[in-house]
Amino acid sequence: MRSRSLSLLAVIPATALLLAGCAGSPAPGETTSAPTAEAATCADTTSGDAVDSVVVSDDLGTAPTVEIPTPVSVDTTERRAIVEGDGDETQPGDTVGVELTVYGGATGEQFSQTAYGEGTAQQITVDDTQYIAGLVRTIECATVGSRIVSVVAAGDAFGDQGSEGGEVAPGDSIVIVADIVSILPTRATGTPVDPTEGFPGVELDDTGAPTITIPDADAPTELQLATLLQGDGDTVAEGDNVTVQYKGVIWRTGEVFDESWANGAPASFNTEQVVDGFKQALVGQQVGSQVIVIIPPALGYGEAGNSQAGIEGTDTLVFVVDILATSTVPAAEGTD
Repeated sequence: MRSRSLSLLAVIPATALLLAGCAGSPAPGETTSAPTAEAATCADTTSGDAVDSVVVSDDLGTAPTVEIPTPVSVDTTERRAIVEGDGDETQPGDTVGVELTVYGGATGEQFSQTAYGEGTAQQITVDDTQYIAGLVRTIECATVGSRIVSVVAAGDAFGDQGSEGGEVAPGDSIVIVADIVSILPTRATGTPVDPTEGFPGVELDDTGAPTITIPDADAPTELQLATLLQGDGDTVAEGDNVTVQYKGVIWRTGEVFDESWANGAPASFNTEQVVDGFKQALVGQQVGSQVIVIIPPALGYGEAGNSQAGIEGTDTLVFVVDILATSTVPAAEGTD
């Protein structure tokens, strides 16, 4: 796997560059480590001459107008608030809805931007095992409703290698403007729905994490889907970026093979990055909902299975999914 990949999450243009290591929040079936001890405390990221020299418009919620006295470079990341919000403060491990614009410090050229509009905020976990440290230091310990600008040191960005696609040269700083739109809940908050007969049992602990009990019966041969909690938020569309909590078990064994709950934070990915059965469980659902889906092999891992996860080619899978956020993906430049 490639470090600081542009291609891994190319469907998320503004955050793809900012992934740390080889991945952001994994899609179901992948694994990640929990936040490190270093990520558990807010970094002391302060203002300085470099970031004070960057002029940024204060019209929160629209794409910023920025003047950068190039070249701008720092040895230690600096940040300051352009607009101070009065919402809750982001904490390590939170999943935060943000609008982002990213510039090269050497050139001042913009090379990445979210769409800025209703339903477009990207979900980023405040965790430097998932995203470059400079992005985390930009958004952590900031209040909802804020616009933050940072000048990020190369060591907190792409270091001596630069970005994979050449947008950021080796040793260059970058400039990030981030609007802090929201802090996502960690569990579904919808209205309970009566259980559907024949489905596995689901019990929630105090945090909302589910325990799934497989019935003493043969697995269904077709995909089955039921709502456990009905949300009233935005509806997930095909191709959206979503943030979820999930747990997956194998019908044959009842064993958990994958979950976000154990990782300490929700997972964010595109609906096109998951197996067909999981995608079908998401599309058309409203944010705030919790669903249970039974996925036959053909809509899961197929005849090949997934030996690393203990999944055989004939295995049926069960997922309980809390849908926490969804956002549209901006059309690529040059497309209709």
